[in-house]
Amino acid sequence: MVIGEKIKKIRELRNFTQDYMAAQLEMTQAGYSRIERDEVDISFSKLEKIAKILNINLLELIGFNEKNVFNNNFNNTTNGFIIGTNEQLKEVYEARILDLQKEIVYLRGIVEKSLQK
Repeated sequence: MVIGEKIKKIRELRNFTQDYMAAQLEMTQAGYSRIERDEVDISFSKLEKIAKILNINLLELIGFNEKNVFNNNFNNTTNGFIIGTNEQLKEVYEARILDLQKEIVYLRGIVEKSLQK
């Protein structure tokens, strides 16, 4: 996957339009579209700006792999997606499991109280 494709995929995951990206970069939508189609060389500083707009660090952008995109509907960050490594995903899910375990204990307590009445 070349850099333009990576930028496009992350932009779509963030639910950003090309118009939005172009406005943030102070360029035309057509010019931005050429970036996503890999029709122009992108400067390092432009890549840094794109990464910042996409709320991802530059190394994550350059090393982006669709296999490292995880649906995260239980957390309202990043429009429901996490972009990261398997280790990062593991940490997110472990934290979620702990939250759910606490919720189960709480709900069991409510059920037990209602059954005792």
